[in-house]
Amino acid sequence: MIISTVHLISAAVMTGVIWFTQIVHYPLFARIPSEVSPAHAEENQRRTSYVVGLPMLLEGLTAVALFASPPDGVSRWLPFAGGVLLAVVLLSTVALQVPRHAELATPLGQDEIYSVVKRLVVSNWIRTIGWSTRTVIAAVIVTQAI
Repeated sequence: MIISTVHLISAAVMTGVIWFTQIVHYPLFARIPSEVSPAHAEENQRRTSYVVGLPMLLEGLTAVALFASPPDGVSRWLPFAGGVLLAVVLLSTVALQVPRHAELATPLGQDEIYSVVKRLVVSNWIRTIGWSTRTVIAAVIVTQAI
């Protein structure tokens, strides 16, 4: 029960972070003046890792634990589906978001920044929907484990 609860909490934390990122944080990147955009992007990456590092680590470890040994009463497909979604989220992070952040860390004109931010926001819906769905699955796992 502890593993499934930690899993739910970490998934919920990441869901909150990703919704804030999607609605507030990423769109505001387009308002950063081009002269300071590279420094802002690098500092943003550094500080964001402090916020998401532990919850993502806990979420990953508990996802593996739940898949390897689901609690009694938990449908086996739930940890599997949650794991697939986590893989999609992580793949999206590496393949879509990280390259956009790298672009923002280079000198760009304001129009180029706007274009990169637009692609960042659009592609980030994959993670927003993925983490939101994972939190629902994690809540069902906890409910079934009770």
